[in-house]
Amino acid sequence: MGAAAGKEAPAETRLAVAEQAILQWNRCPGADTGIWDASAACTNKRLLYAVDEILDLAESNPFPASSAFAARLDNAVRLAMSRMMDEFLRLRVWNASSHQLRFAVDKLSAVGASANALWLATFGGDGGSISSASTVGRSSASSSPCDVAALLDGEFMDELQLLSPASLLVLHEIALRVVRAGYTKELVQKFTNSPCDVLDRFLSIFQVECSRQTTEIVIKRWSLATKLVGKALIVMQRQLDAQNSPGAFDALKGEYFLAITKNRILNLLKFADDFTRITSHEKLVYILGMYEALSEAAPGLLLMFTGPHKEIVSERSQEILGKLATSIKAMVSSLVAKVRDDVLSYIQINSVAACGGGFGVHPLTRNAMACVERLAPHHETLDLILASGGGGDVSSLSDLASRIVGSLDRFLLLINEKSVVVAASSSWHLFVANNAEFVLQRCRPLPLGDEWAARREGVVALHVAGYAEACWAPVVASLKTTGSRKPAKVVAGFSASFDKVYESQVRCEVPDPVLRDALRKAVSDMVVPAYGVYLKNQPKLEKNVRYTSAELAQRISELFEGEAAVRNR
Repeated sequence: MGAAAGKEAPAETRLAVAEQAILQWNRCPGADTGIWDASAACTNKRLLYAVDEILDLAESNPFPASSAFAARLDNAVRLAMSRMMDEFLRLRVWNASSHQLRFAVDKLSAVGASANALWLATFGGDGGSISSASTVGRSSASSSPCDVAALLDGEFMDELQLLSPASLLVLHEIALRVVRAGYTKELVQKFTNSPCDVLDRFLSIFQVECSRQTTEIVIKRWSLATKLVGKALIVMQRQLDAQNSPGAFDALKGEYFLAITKNRILNLLKFADDFTRITSHEKLVYILGMYEALSEAAPGLLLMFTGPHKEIVSERSQEILGKLATSIKAMVSSLVAKVRDDVLSYIQINSVAACGGGFGVHPLTRNAMACVERLAPHHETLDLILASGGGGDVSSLSDLASRIVGSLDRFLLLINEKSVVVAASSSWHLFVANNAEFVLQRCRPLPLGDEWAARREGVVALHVAGYAEACWAPVVASLKTTGSRKPAKVVAGFSASFDKVYESQVRCEVPDPVLRDALRKAVSDMVVPAYGVYLKNQPKLEKNVRYTSAELAQRISELFEGEAAVRNR
């Protein structure tokens, strides 16, 4: 009995001392009084000793089950394990403080908020025009697409130590005690809330001030974050698996990594789900980018999961991809209808002269082709989505482009029907040639076929010839002698007629160099040989004419440069 009493007294004393330390620790959970600091340095060995003392007592079971000491010991174990799990949550297992990582996130965040360079580097396409809010950000001026692309390839992460080895050693220490106390299940549950500064840094790219950003910018940022999270997870898992030092946490590494991954991936998917109800065609290219980012990242992300977790993430990913595809199909139908309606309303509202839009590329043509150009880098994804139907009978990007071009052709046809006079004028031929060539060049990257291209080239050639005939044939006609007109007066009349037409045409701008050369050649072929023949037949005039044939050809070569040619005269 005395021996028993002698053994019981030290256990009570040990419990009292350890219990006091644990209770004092528990009264100030928010204070920086833990065992380890955030950098995994042990700052309070006394507390760690108290935890070990309580676990030793619990294993030796020195108190009767129904005694007050046993109840106090059970409570002390519970409190100690609760605080050990708090210690786990305090640790920064993943190191996001490196200069390279912070620089990359800051750089990409700034570009994502300010420029289409991000979209160009991420998806290879033009982000299109976005609201003025997207031009905010000084760092964008120094962020070239090449700089962004270098960050996007994710290779810089291979050179970084994302895992803190010292923190992993602490995890072994924590897991050893938690498993020893029988609280493994509770620790695994805490994994879901464990910090991961590396992933959270990348997620912050689209989470910061989302309410102040345009939809386009938020989607761009989300697409970027999804790509980088996928790449970061591969590096993180590789570095975690490389730490094979024996310890209690080794058996839990898989569940730990699964938990921090699943939580953040589901948050990414939830964010994407909020955009699946967008149907405005103006957001088509951005939703396509979101679809591509998710579809490209999903296979790699699923490799991080096993069992029911993999099934949950897979089903959720496919669900959101399906919703995004439905939204994209609705946007395509909306885009086709928008171009068609714009053409009809423009014709109805504006006069014939206004419809002609001068000589250059009409805004309707330019805007419609801009839509096609922005979609071109995504044609494989768009074709895959549209092939399943539901896009308003549009089966591919080529089909979409054909329908848009058809609406533009309808635009020209309606103008032609409104006024025969306009349709026969030189300005009309120049207008149609400009617009037809613009469409042809913008659609060349698309697989519309040689026959389609040949038809468009025929339209351009027809109106090039029509322009030369309508505008310059009267100049050549002035060389025809009638009655007793003297050759000098004929040449003078020709020169006056040429100058008049030249002055009226020199300000006309033809942006496309191929079309510009074709027009100059058509004019030159019509005017210069006829003039040269007349001068050859009148050799006495050669020293008294205003233009030689070469000078005439030089003047014609100045046409179609627009105001720039006038300034350079």
